[in-house]
Parts: sequence; structure tokens; C-alpha cells
Amino acid sequence: MQESDPLYDTTQTPSPVIVPRPEHTISRANISENALKVLYRLRQEGFKAHLVGGGVRDLLLGHEPKDFDVATDATPEQVRQVFRNCRLIGRRFRLAHVHFGRDIIEVATFRGSGADDDTTDRLLENGMIVRDNSYGSIEEDALRRDFTINALYYDIADFALIDYTKGLEDIKAGRIRLIGDPEQRYREDPVRMLRAVRFACKLGFTIEPATEKPLFDLGRLLEDIPAARLFDELLKLFHSGYGLEVFEKLRHYGLFGQLFPATEACLALEDQAFPITFVSRGLANTDKRIQESKPVTPAFLFAVLLWEPVRQRFGQLLDEANSANESIFLASGEIISQQQPIVAIPKRFGLPMREIWSLQPRLEQREGKRPYRLVTHPRFRAAYDFLLLRAEAGEVDSELAEWWTRFQDASSQERASMTDSARPRRRRPRRRRKSAQSGDDKPAEPSASS
Repeated sequence: MQESDPLYDTTQTPSPVIVPRPEHTISRANISENALKVLYRLRQEGFKAHLVGGGVRDLLLGHEPKDFDVATDATPEQVRQVFRNCRLIGRRFRLAHVHFGRDIIEVATFRGSGADDDTTDRLLENGMIVRDNSYGSIEEDALRRDFTINALYYDIADFALIDYTKGLEDIKAGRIRLIGDPEQRYREDPVRMLRAVRFACKLGFTIEPATEKPLFDLGRLLEDIPAARLFDELLKLFHSGYGLEVFEKLRHYGLFGQLFPATEACLALEDQAFPITFVSRGLANTDKRIQESKPVTPAFLFAVLLWEPVRQRFGQLLDEANSANESIFLASGEIISQQQPIVAIPKRFGLPMREIWSLQPRLEQREGKRPYRLVTHPRFRAAYDFLLLRAEAGEVDSELAEWWTRFQDASSQERASMTDSARPRRRRPRRRRKSAQSGDDKPAEPSASS
């Protein structure tokens, strides 16, 4: 622990930097109407109300916030009394969700430091927080947050910015810094390692050395995170428009192998370049679609991330004289069963993912009526896009992908010609010439039944 730096000593109350409204760029015009309703209503009821976290950070950076979160001295139960449209959620962290149709404003009560012997409101197991509902002051709350850039408060009372952790300095410097001792904070919640990577990629910031160093050593702590929570975190990482950079950073810190051990084992083989090329192209394609506001699905993302171990197992099963359909079915099931305890992929995404894989061998069957049936399959388009990535990475012959590209736009006559030319030609057996010496021209002798 760096005792000389108040950021690393959460037992001391730091003096805040207060930036009055004329000296910062945040305007209420850029805050959602529903967030302002919550802030003003809490203020009217006599509570403190602040915009906090990523919303403040993004407004200062000139970005459009995805969410607006509120921090207050009102308890969750008091927030529910103020808002009829409020629901309390969470056992690990008790939060109030104020609903405005589909828009939800999350309201959190200021967290306290929590006494070491307080097992009712705050509970740690092996250094990891399993429950934290100990409430306190705004000063304590600031030091309980993860990164300095997420610990900035916008006070609705006077529109001032409040900074207890030098977050404004770190935003100006483009720096990701944990509040408190980095190793301890990662142990409290190992998902913070993934958040450090995400913010660095999203904002283009560097990770401060003391915050970065434990990333190389503590990846194993992710094993203690519930698989369902890791699925949600991975969607934030890979479905935000910078998935390729996230992938590269996760591998750099050794974190990707904790999340996808079977895939990392395949990527670590240096004798084949296309597995890494395939994953990189798949993530780049997803990033491009997100940047163009096109739809993306977790099914395709996880199909890309898990394809290499599926492909290798598929090849092994084929060598054991299984059919292609049976081999891909078995390989998919094995890899998914290995992955689920680590990152739980919901069935609504897992089933389409398996269909994308199962169609890959069928795309190689281009004769007869099979292509006609395949293009009507609900998952054909996703499987075709997947095939294009495989061809671009050099895994399959580009001629196969080009054939399917032409087939989709071809006329009926052209399709018939394409499927006919794809049919394997059978050679007619040659006739043996009759010879007088062979006796072939002799009449056959009558059988016993004649």
C-alpha cells in the first residue's frame, strides 16, 4: 500500500475539490429528463442528490452517457417511499430502480466504510465482497468506488462538481487509476480487472502502473465470479464497438485464458496463424456493425470466440469415422459443457450458436436440392457470414464462400447450373468388347428351371 498517497489510504477523509458551475462543462441540457426528475424530487424531499459515476465522466469527455446513475443519502426504502415507480433490487448491493417506461434510473445510497466486525451490512469472504449494504457519507462513498474517474459527483443543489479522489486530474491525463490499494481492491471484486480493460479501451486511456501490475497475476480470481455475471461483463466488453482491442488486451494480461481456456489453448499454438486471424476478423466485423448501428447478437460473438476448439474437436471426431453431422453435434456439446461453468451462455443464445456451427459442414454440400433447402434455414445468413470469416482467415477455400455468394443472387436457371456443376461426376463403366475367344457370343445354357 502506498501510504504517502491519500488515494491509497481509505481511512482518511480527503479534502474535496469543488468545481463551481461556471468552471466546468456539464449542462443539465445533456442530462436525461428522467434523471433530472429523480434528482430534483429527492432534493425536494430533503435528501442529498448527485449524479455520479460514468454519466459524469462521459459528460466531461463530451460523450453521450449510456446510463445516468444517482447517489443519495436516502436509504433504498426511503427512495421507494418517494417514488411509486420504484423497485428495490439486489442482495449483494441493495439498489433502487426508478422506472420510467423502459428507462431506468438507478439510485444508490452512499456506501460507508463498514466496520470490520459488522457482518450484517458488509460481508467479505477471502477478501471478496459478498454483501455491501453499509451506508455512510458522500466522502466514504467516494472512497468505496472503484476508479477515480468514476468517483465524480454532480450536485443538483448548486450544479457543482465534487471530486474526492483526483478523478478530474486522471481524466485530464487520460489515466485509469484504482482508489485504494490495487491488489486489495481487485480481491474485493475481481471483475474490476475486466472493468479496467474496458475503460482503457473505451476511453483510450492508459492504465496507471500500480493499477496495471496486478492484472498479470490475479486473473485466477475470476474463477470465483458467478458464470452468469461474467456473461454480462463480457457483453459489455465485446459489444461496445472496441471488441478487437479488448481481446488483445485481455490476452496481454493473461485474462482471456481465464475466461476461454479451451480457445486460449488453441490460440497459443504457433504453427497455425488463422485461429487468431479468424477471431480478430470476427471481432473487427462485430465492432464495425456496432459502429454502423447494425444489430449484433451474442450468439454470433460466442460462436466466433469458441469456434477453434469446436473445429479441432470436430476434426478429431471425423477421424474416428463419425459422420460430419454427428461430429459437429458432439464437438459443440463438449466445448459448450466445458465453457458453461466459466461463462454461462443462456439457451436463447446457445442454441443459435450451435446452429451456426452445425451448418458449416452442410455448406460444403452444394449438389442437388441441398443448397435450396439450406438457404431457407432461419440461421443460414448467420452461418454464411461465419463462412465468409473462415474464408477470409484462410481456414476454408475462398471458392466455397464465393459460390454461396453467387448462389444467393443467382436466377433459377443459374442455380440449377451451379448445383449441377457441383455434383460429383460418375464415370460410366466401359463396355468390354466381345471377342470370339471369350465365349461371350455363345448362347447361354438353359438353367435348371427352364
